[in-house]
Amino acid sequence: MKIKDFIRDLLELTGADVPEERSCDKLILGDPEAEVKKIVTTFMVTLPVLQKAAELGANLIISHEPTLFFEMRRLMFKEKDDFSENNPVYLAMKELLEKHQIAIFRFHDHMHAEAKDGIYRSLEKEIGWEELIMPPKMHSSYNHFGGCYEFPEMTLRELAELVKEKFHMDGLRIVGDPEMKVSRVGLLVGGGSQGLGDPFSPIKIMEERDLHVIICGEIHELLTPPFIRNMEALGYRRAMIIIGHERSEEFGMKYLGEWMAPILQGTEVVFLDSGDPFSYL
Repeated sequence: MKIKDFIRDLLELTGADVPEERSCDKLILGDPEAEVKKIVTTFMVTLPVLQKAAELGANLIISHEPTLFFEMRRLMFKEKDDFSENNPVYLAMKELLEKHQIAIFRFHDHMHAEAKDGIYRSLEKEIGWEELIMPPKMHSSYNHFGGCYEFPEMTLRELAELVKEKFHMDGLRIVGDPEMKVSRVGLLVGGGSQGLGDPFSPIKIMEERDLHVIICGEIHELLTPPFIRNMEALGYRRAMIIIGHERSEEFGMKYLGEWMAPILQGTEVVFLDSGDPFSYL
């Protein structure tokens, strides 16, 4: 199975209609005519992920987010730039990719555009909250948003500890009273918690679904946290847990190999966790 044929089958498997000219789902590096030997899935191709993929003998990496210096050069600079060309990270990654003939495919837009968002589908498998999904609310504009859960009542502190366990984190940031009683929780992954065109959409979701807590990836620090603090000052039960972009989407890639089984033709798939980029003191 050639890389180009596998990519074609992968995009068809999603059933998503994403115009090619508007999509970032592309073969970023590598020979499309090469035969697929072993596949690695990950949130982002960091140098440690690339080194491990090479050790495993993989020749195709499926990455959800951009590969630094390769993709970002095209997006930001539009042309060749001296900084990237001479940067030690770029040079080390380039050497590894060429030496081991590893291709990188970015799989982002189609995954989010599936009938059941592929990141949420896999993430819910990891955290096991499927049975807690809230039923639709009458007249809400956000009934399509599946990441809303109703827990047995607990404190915000207890919920934070649960989130740390489920997302494999040593620490996290919260907004709100740790002893506040909460039950209705929303989860916005990655950049979705910034609104994706409407910076007020996280707030709107929270209000229309009457959520006590919203768990976020990336955030607008000058918008959502102050709103939540003001609502709390007015006596509403409102809080936020911030886990970061990588932690909120990484595990969405963990079960990708399982989902891709119909098109793998027996090819082995290995998930590599790119890891929380933050440390907590």
